[in-house]
Amino acid sequence: MPPDAARRSEQSRRATLAAALELVEALGHTGLTIEAVAARAGVGKQTIYRWWPSKGALLFEAFLEFEPGGQEPPRPSALADDLRRAVADAIDEVTQRRFDQVCRLLVHEERADLLALLMAPRRLAVEERLRRAQLLGEISADLDVVAAAELLLGPVYQRWLLRSAPLCDSFADTLVELVLRSLRGGP
Repeated sequence: MPPDAARRSEQSRRATLAAALELVEALGHTGLTIEAVAARAGVGKQTIYRWWPSKGALLFEAFLEFEPGGQEPPRPSALADDLRRAVADAIDEVTQRRFDQVCRLLVHEERADLLALLMAPRRLAVEERLRRAQLLGEISADLDVVAAAELLLGPVYQRWLLRSAPLCDSFADTLVELVLRSLRGGP
């Protein structure tokens, strides 16, 4: 049953969200407990469970509430610049400690939330840019844009999840260059 908005105190909601972010940053996703969030926010555990079905849902709402990162409206630019910006934004996002801890909790406890709430919107934005590139003749009209978007973003999430190599601007540049070369069929 969804939370009753009439019973939800905005002050308590914001205090709970802030407490969740502070604690996940201080304790990491494995140390975060609903009991600690409730104590820090000055609310009851049952209040948190009534408003959020899981720690992942709580942290995701908290992240959206308090972290900047609204997408700028798209402006015309070169495909490589747009794709590099999308990959660099993904890198910036996953390397922020708060985001990192929220996502690691979602990976461990709320995999479906991680995919639907965090990764899918970014992938859809890249797919839309690739579709625009198809219309402009920058890439093949028969390109599978879903696979191409995954080709661009998959390595970012792999490096983040496995911590297999650094996430940096040079990685974004290299990744976009390799993928564009592949998409355009060039050397």
